[in-house]
Amino acid sequence: MGRYFIHLAYHGGSYNGWQTQPGLPTVQQTLENALSTLLRERIAVVGCGRTDTGVHASDFYAHFDTLLRPAGTSPDLGEELDCSNLVFKLNNLLPPDIAIFEIFPVADNAHARFDAIARTYQYHVSDRRLPFRQGQYCRIYYRPDVDKMNEAARVLMEYEDFTSFAKLHTQVKTNICHLSEAHWDAVGDEWVFTIRSNRFLRNMVRSVTGTLLDVGRGKLSIDGLREIVEKKDRCAAGTSMPACGLFLTKVEYPCL
Repeated sequence: MGRYFIHLAYHGGSYNGWQTQPGLPTVQQTLENALSTLLRERIAVVGCGRTDTGVHASDFYAHFDTLLRPAGTSPDLGEELDCSNLVFKLNNLLPPDIAIFEIFPVADNAHARFDAIARTYQYHVSDRRLPFRQGQYCRIYYRPDVDKMNEAARVLMEYEDFTSFAKLHTQVKTNICHLSEAHWDAVGDEWVFTIRSNRFLRNMVRSVTGTLLDVGRGKLSIDGLREIVEKKDRCAAGTSMPACGLFLTKVEYPCL
């Protein structure tokens, strides 16, 4: 028995998120089916997070266990897994909106979700119609004040409790998150919001983005943003942005 990490990316437009849901297409289920077919055993995959319906990931990790042993270990442990060959076969079997970059053996107790020390998300918006970026950004119909939004983003980094931006009725034990990066940048015809933290709450990035855009269009002041955070009330925050503009862009581990 061996444990392996998978490094992958996916376009979330055709999926009801990462996590398996009965009767609905998800990235997890699609990957598990492909691995189970190729390895000829039932494979369960654990992801580094749970992206929502329509959210993309350009950097994603998952782990799985298999009866096949890692290369270089004793032949007495059974048949060896050829990771490079498995990557090749997966990329031929999976739909084109999922890409496998690498598969490699890890310690038996390594965990794709719990061992991650930081994650980075980016949200893309533009006030222009971008035909070649459809499904990968959110169009807005005003030109935001990016300087104000960056001022507001710096204010967010003064706080740790993000209850006001969390989806209601979830089972998380705490709404404390430690932000280490939050800023807006102009990238071509788009504005991109980048946010990095040790953890994120369900729907947090899309809610934060919508609230910062309210600042950028003059609907919300910096003091008003502080009030929203300090109220710890989801109903006080801005509208959650559509999923299509959101990307998980980096997942960090202490030993990778």
